[in-house]
Amino acid sequence: MKLHHSEFHRIARVGWLRAAVLGANDGLISTASLLMGVSAAQMSSSIILMTGIAGLVGGALSMGAGEYVSVSSQADSEGADLARERRELAETPEAEHRELVGIYVARGMSRALAEQVATEMAKQDLLAIHAREELGITDLSRARPGLAAWASMLSFALGAAPPVLIAVLTPTAHRSLVLFASSLLLLVLLGMTGARLGGAPKARAALRVGFWGVVAMGVTALAGHLFGVNLAG
Repeated sequence: MKLHHSEFHRIARVGWLRAAVLGANDGLISTASLLMGVSAAQMSSSIILMTGIAGLVGGALSMGAGEYVSVSSQADSEGADLARERRELAETPEAEHRELVGIYVARGMSRALAEQVATEMAKQDLLAIHAREELGITDLSRARPGLAAWASMLSFALGAAPPVLIAVLTPTAHRSLVLFASSLLLLVLLGMTGARLGGAPKARAALRVGFWGVVAMGVTALAGHLFGVNLAG
């Protein structure tokens, strides 16, 4: 009877979770900070709307492109290592066998058992075995540029959309305060969500993103206020 491995591991999400959390966090912080600065400079609602849309579209495309290029570099490195390993398996199989035995011995197996395990492993996909044991490359950890790019781009847009809507719909007199408070709340919720998906402590993640969100929005609002004062003067 064939047994199925039913355990759930969060490492399976690594291909998109990091990019999605980074994109949403960046979209929320950068757009909220941008709008805080423009609002503090006493700009009109139409300018704020155009600024928000431009920041959302430009930021999402930039995040997607940057993530694709970055992860593609990782994929290229993995591909080069795998090609080298494939060549070594074809040209020097005995040496690769000894290397695999040495890995198992270093992990605590006796040499006799390591020889037996390496021999049994040779009946399977040797490239996959050596990729995992020597290089730490598995199907779950492989770089996927397209997936990372889409996750980053879409999550950035989703993270940037609430600050734009809040800035446009809130009366001018309360815009900065409401934008700051709502964006901070969303950042905390985002940090907790990312931590929950990744199995990390929620409170620490919430405090981390909340702190840097306050810093980013505060500094940008100050810059916008100074710019508005100087412009008016």
